[in-house]
Amino acid sequence: MKSFREELWFEVPARRGLINITPDVDRCLRASRIQEGLCLVNAMHITASVFINDDESGLHADFEKWLEKLAPEKPHSQYRHNGAEDNADAHLKRSIMGREVVVAVTEGRLDFGPWEQIFYGEFDGLRRKRVLVKIIGD
Repeated sequence: MKSFREELWFEVPARRGLINITPDVDRCLRASRIQEGLCLVNAMHITASVFINDDESGLHADFEKWLEKLAPEKPHSQYRHNGAEDNADAHLKRSIMGREVVVAVTEGRLDFGPWEQIFYGEFDGLRRKRVLVKIIGD
């Protein structure tokens, strides 16, 4: 069995944002030369997320609205975590959206269902953060 590891780095220029990272993960898969196996993609920061969904702008706006209702950024004083930092909402949003995804690799391709794409969700941006891509298989 082979193993491949790469880190992807992102710096979202706003507090929140979604990035379709499917092309980056595809590039990693091609570099790995693995034909059959599993691909793990996970956020390496506790205020960021990796998830699978549709790449549709209306849905992305719905995510933003829904997450802000569930864990509003302001007022910062509503959270016990906030003191030296003001990112408690980002921790909660990450918990809702998830840490990682695992995608089957079949015949050298990510084995997705219809419309599935991999996204990096940033909930406390304005600095560099990384995503781990780990691929195992033959």
